[in-house]
Amino acid sequence: MLKKIQVRDLVMGMYIHEVCCSWMDNPFWHNSFLLTNKKDLGTFFDHRIKEVWIDTRKGVDTCNKTKIVLLEEENRQIDSTLAKIADQQPTFVQKVSLSEELVKAQQILSNITKDAVIAFEGTRKGHPVNIEQLAGMVDQLKGSILRNPDAILGLVRQKSATNYDYIHLVGVSSLMMALGRQLDYDNETIKELGMAGFLLDIGKSLLPNQIVHKTGKLTLEEFNLLKTHTQKGWEFLKLSKGISDIALDVCLHHHECIDGTGYPDQLAGDKIGTYARMASICDVYDAISSNRCYNSSWEPAESLRKMTEWKKGKFDDDIFGAFVKTIGIYPSGTLVKLKSGRLAVVVEQTETSLLKPIVKAFFSTSTKVHVFPELIDLSRSSDTIIAKEDPKSWGFDLMKIAYA
Repeated sequence: MLKKIQVRDLVMGMYIHEVCCSWMDNPFWHNSFLLTNKKDLGTFFDHRIKEVWIDTRKGVDTCNKTKIVLLEEENRQIDSTLAKIADQQPTFVQKVSLSEELVKAQQILSNITKDAVIAFEGTRKGHPVNIEQLAGMVDQLKGSILRNPDAILGLVRQKSATNYDYIHLVGVSSLMMALGRQLDYDNETIKELGMAGFLLDIGKSLLPNQIVHKTGKLTLEEFNLLKTHTQKGWEFLKLSKGISDIALDVCLHHHECIDGTGYPDQLAGDKIGTYARMASICDVYDAISSNRCYNSSWEPAESLRKMTEWKKGKFDDDIFGAFVKTIGIYPSGTLVKLKSGRLAVVVEQTETSLLKPIVKAFFSTSTKVHVFPELIDLSRSSDTIIAKEDPKSWGFDLMKIAYA
C-alpha cells in the first residue's frame, strides 16, 4: 500500500516509493529506494523535503495514523482540483489550424535550436548575451505561439536528453509566452516573458559541467553549488546591455516557493514577483515532462497531476489555474482511451472545454491492431475520454503518431 507521510515520521527500513518534490529539487539519484542509510535520512532534512510516499509492501509501515494520506485520497484531491479548473472556459483566441502551423513551427524550432547552441556556448566562455540575436529567436517563437501554441509546445516535447539544455530554454520560453497569452498580456510583455524564459537558467552555463550534468547522486555541497545558478545568472545578466527587469527577476527568483522554502532569498507569497511565479511553473513542467541525462520523463498528463499534488506551498494557485487552461487537462502528447474503445493521442486543445481536446485515434483496444488514423474534435463528437493510458506499456512513439 502506498502512503504519503511526513518526513519527520520516516524510520530506517521504510521503502521510499517517491520523494514529493520535483526532480530539480530532489537530491537523490533514485526516486525509489529502501531507507537503510542514516545519511539519506539526514538528506531529507538538509533539503527541507516535507513529504514522501512509502510502499508498505516493500518496507516498514508507519505507526503514525494521523498524518498519512492514501493514494486513493490523493487522487481524489487532484481530480477535484483539476475538475474545478476544467469548469472554467479557456480564453478564446483565434488560431490557425495545427496542420498549417506545424510546418512553420518545425522550421522555427530547427533554426532556433541551432542559434541557441551558438548563443549559449558563448556565455560559457564569458561572452555577454547577444540581445538582438535572442530577440530575433523569441520573435519567431512568439509568432508561432500567437497563431497556435499547440504546434511549438507539442514539438518541443520531442527533445532528447542530449540537447536538453538548449531545448529546455525554448520550452520554457514558449510556455511563458503561451501562459502570458492566456493571461491576456500585451504583445510586448509576452515577448519579454519569452526572453526571460530563455535566460532563466543562464547561470548553469557558468557552473562546472560535471555538476550540472552529473548522472549520479549530488552531494549536499554539489547541490548547494547548483542552486547558485540563480544568483550567478542574475549577476551575469546585470552586466549585459538591454536585459529587462522582468528577465532579471525571473532569473534570480524562479526557484522561490510560495511558502518561503525556495531559493536564493526564501521569498514568500506576494513578495515573489508575478513573472517569477509564472516561470516557476513553466520551468518545472518542462523539466519533468522531458528526458534528461539523469532522469526519464513523465507523460504530459502525469506531469500535470504531479504538479497539482505539489502545488500547495510551491505554486501560485491562480497562475497554476491559468497554466492548466493553457496546456489543457490532457496536454498535447497524452495517450487516452476513448469510449469507442480506441486509443488516441491528444494533438490540440479546443476553445470549448479543457476536457474535450482534439485527438488522433489510431489503435483499437478490442482487436489490438492499428486503425486508420482519425482526427476527432471531442467538443463536437459523442465520443469521450474515459481514461489516460501509459504509452510505455503499449510501446507507442506518440510524437511520431501525433505529428505524422
